[in-house]
Amino acid sequence: MNGFLPPIRLSHRGQRIVASLAATGLALAGLLAAPVAAQSFSYAKSAGNDPGQCAAGKGPAARVTVSGLKSSEGNLFVRAYPANSRDWLESKRYVMRIDALPQKGTVSVCVPLPAAGAYAIAVHHDVNGNRKSDLSDGAGMSNNPGIKKILGLVPRPPSVDKARFTVGEGVARLSIAVQYM
Repeated sequence: MNGFLPPIRLSHRGQRIVASLAATGLALAGLLAAPVAAQSFSYAKSAGNDPGQCAAGKGPAARVTVSGLKSSEGNLFVRAYPANSRDWLESKRYVMRIDALPQKGTVSVCVPLPAAGAYAIAVHHDVNGNRKSDLSDGAGMSNNPGIKKILGLVPRPPSVDKARFTVGEGVARLSIAVQYM
């Protein structure tokens, strides 16, 4: 005995059924693989704040209302990341960065996105305008998870799962409250 099953002889009808099942399996495999292929992104794109990109009939995009800004000083950066732990908050791994002028209180920012799917957004208010993260800067994330501090000093960002949101072909609306350390 060689451990293999003997060949099975199928009727003509049985062969058609097996061929049909195989074709269905291949088609389903293609459908399941399609979203993975669609998730290849171009990284580190940036633009100015263009509210027209969030107009009716546009998208995919996220209209982000950023609140809690303590001043109009410095820069406001709104970065959209693919919602995975490999890219989340990694340098140059965002799919879109919008550079906007901060205003004390609230600012509306439109973030065009490359495709419908799952994303996470991080907001950075660079108060002194040095384009670096300082302890005086403010930050916020989609879904407004709390930003914890390590030893009461150094901010520790939340996981991407806490900031994840989904956008379809249209415009998603988000509100992000900026927190200062």
